[in-house]
Amino acid sequence: MKHRLKWLCALLTLAMLLGSCGALAEEADASEAPVAAALPDDNLVVTEHTATIGDKTIDYTATTGTMVMDTALGQYEIFFTAYTADGVEDVAKRPITFAFNGGPGSASLWLHMGLLGPERIGVNDEGQLDGIPVAHRPNANSILDLTDLVFIDPVGTAYSRALPGTQPEVFYTLDTDFASVGDFIRLYVSRNDRWASPKYLAGESYGTTRAVGVCDYLMSTWHMNMNGLILVSSANDYGAIENYPGNEQPYVNFFPTYAAAAWYHGRAAQKYLDMSLEQMLDEARAFAAGDYLSALYQGTRLADAQREDIATRMSEFIGLSKDYILKHDLRIAMEEFCPELLGDQKLMVGRLDSRYTAPIVPGDLGSGNNDPSAMGIIEAFTSVYSDYVSRELNYRTDREYEPLSDTINAKWQFGVDNRTIAQEETIRTCMSSNKFLKVWVLCGYYDLATPFFGAEWIFSHIFLNPEQAGNVSFTYYPAGHMFYMLESCVEKFHQEAAAWYGTNE
Repeated sequence: MKHRLKWLCALLTLAMLLGSCGALAEEADASEAPVAAALPDDNLVVTEHTATIGDKTIDYTATTGTMVMDTALGQYEIFFTAYTADGVEDVAKRPITFAFNGGPGSASLWLHMGLLGPERIGVNDEGQLDGIPVAHRPNANSILDLTDLVFIDPVGTAYSRALPGTQPEVFYTLDTDFASVGDFIRLYVSRNDRWASPKYLAGESYGTTRAVGVCDYLMSTWHMNMNGLILVSSANDYGAIENYPGNEQPYVNFFPTYAAAAWYHGRAAQKYLDMSLEQMLDEARAFAAGDYLSALYQGTRLADAQREDIATRMSEFIGLSKDYILKHDLRIAMEEFCPELLGDQKLMVGRLDSRYTAPIVPGDLGSGNNDPSAMGIIEAFTSVYSDYVSRELNYRTDREYEPLSDTINAKWQFGVDNRTIAQEETIRTCMSSNKFLKVWVLCGYYDLATPFFGAEWIFSHIFLNPEQAGNVSFTYYPAGHMFYMLESCVEKFHQEAAAWYGTNE
């Protein structure tokens, strides 16, 4: 018995030792396991305001700050500003519009402070800045009387960012851009009980690409239908507007805008100067889509007499010399047109708005550094917005504000396998699947970044059923890419927006 007790004691001691070793091993394993970084909290500031729009006085709440996102893409913060009307009896009947700009590395301050929001940048009747420093003032034509508004800044713009452990480049592709913005919208809608509200997307330039992509993503991933898309300065088929070897479309699609610029600056033939802008553009459209397109299609097979005739007629419309046009084989790129139209005065016309002029300087017109219609705009909008968001919305941070990210634009991956972005089929699918989806395309006649005839080409190649085709509408403005720089255009926009949103009532 004595030996048996010793044996049992030895076994118990061994078991205790093994248990202690196992516990120590578990503690060691736990100490070596990576500890996930704690997500920051949402950082939101809420303020109360009043706006006067037309004859309406609207009390509203502004919610500004960052919402933390944890999705399949990673962890990130989206900065946004939401304006929601107070005292709404049934929020399910109140429309909500999510808005963003393009770039693709652009924050949403342009649509926010230029067109849609309750405050607007200070410009004169000609769309020029009031002065430096730039002021802002109440926007009497904000659409806050028609819809709540949420302005979204994608990752890498404004104060939005990827959180530690997530690479920013993850968000710099079409699909991930659509998903990151779409996931934010889904979360905002869920947290704020807006699933039953009529929902809209508004985008400008590349933002129109994003609007279509996000609409498709929300429909296919989260089963969320949109009521409408507002496409400002459409960029939904890049083959329609981008020059590359073998692509004749842009020459045709830019032509009416060249004619508009020549008409505005008095360089078109007298017979066109005697017409209204719209009458002249009808003539330019017919020529571009008819004899000019046919001539380009023939290439070197075009007879000399025909070539001479086409060059003469082009010269009458767009104000460039016949010799210059022949020298360029009837094909005038935007980068050639802008410094040539008023070259005898040593002036160039703007890309974003060809009404504007400045002395000719070398460089990329697309960068905005030497675009007469873009000079000072980034600085003006940034200073106005920075003042507004801190002093009136009470959102303060030491983080750098990014209005337009060169890093995003340089690293962006469109990922379309040697094809250009073409969303005609996506638009058709969205509109066919949701027969109530409306699309409103807004164009500036003087826009040489996304020409209006290109938008017309795109939407004439979306083969919808008759009942869906009636859901597409166009509005034109005697202005440029940012048509809202002109107060008269903002007034027109609000009038038509009231009718457009009202069709859902």
